[in-house]
Amino acid sequence: MSDDTTPFGEDVRTDAKQIIGRYPESRSALLPMLHLVQSVEGHVSNAGIEFCAEQLNLSTAEVSAVVTFYTMYKRRPCGQHLVSVCTNTLCAALGGDAIYKTLSDHLGVGHDETAGAPGEEGSLTLEHAECLAACDLGPVLQVNYEYYDNQTPEKALELVKSLQRGEKPAPTRGAPLSDFRGAERQLAGFFDRPGGTLEDTVDGPSAADETLRGARIAQERSWTAPAMPDDAEIPPLPDKK
Repeated sequence: MSDDTTPFGEDVRTDAKQIIGRYPESRSALLPMLHLVQSVEGHVSNAGIEFCAEQLNLSTAEVSAVVTFYTMYKRRPCGQHLVSVCTNTLCAALGGDAIYKTLSDHLGVGHDETAGAPGEEGSLTLEHAECLAACDLGPVLQVNYEYYDNQTPEKALELVKSLQRGEKPAPTRGAPLSDFRGAERQLAGFFDRPGGTLEDTVDGPSAADETLRGARIAQERSWTAPAMPDDAEIPPLPDKK
């Protein structure tokens, strides 16, 4: 694509070349390339698929197969913020389903739907999310993949209302909150916030007290795991039949 209407101008092509240069095989760059596309368009359009295929010498079918496999790649335009509510087993039992219903009712949208004009300030895309790997802090939700732990329907609703007002409340853990396109640029491997550095772009609280509690108890009580013997025997592989 070389017409003037494409959103993938020379600056994006320069970024694409930088991504490709990180890998010994160009096709290995597809995942961050798709995040780059989302940082430009707010989703992966057919034009974005064609752009990735052209840059990586792949067919559009090969790119489409990846786009439709991973839920992080959106085929419809996202809002300014992506709100992902964990509704897997533990979070659901602790209130995740109630949180999702509260937000869905408030926004008037269902899974993978957007309240407001996509990309405009205060617009939000809501989604069910499978396990967000924070069961010790459930129920949890994410905004642009940053964590908000120990949620309740009331806390989640206030969070969403603040996002709609144009605010960016600090996540419980992780980097300062960006918008969806900004987060996608980071996932593409670019940490070039104006006036910032890699460190202050991603710096933030990490491990929570709940996560470390077991390790601290073990340390206090001098609990240790059995040492691995130096001559541990490796079980033989079964015969292939």
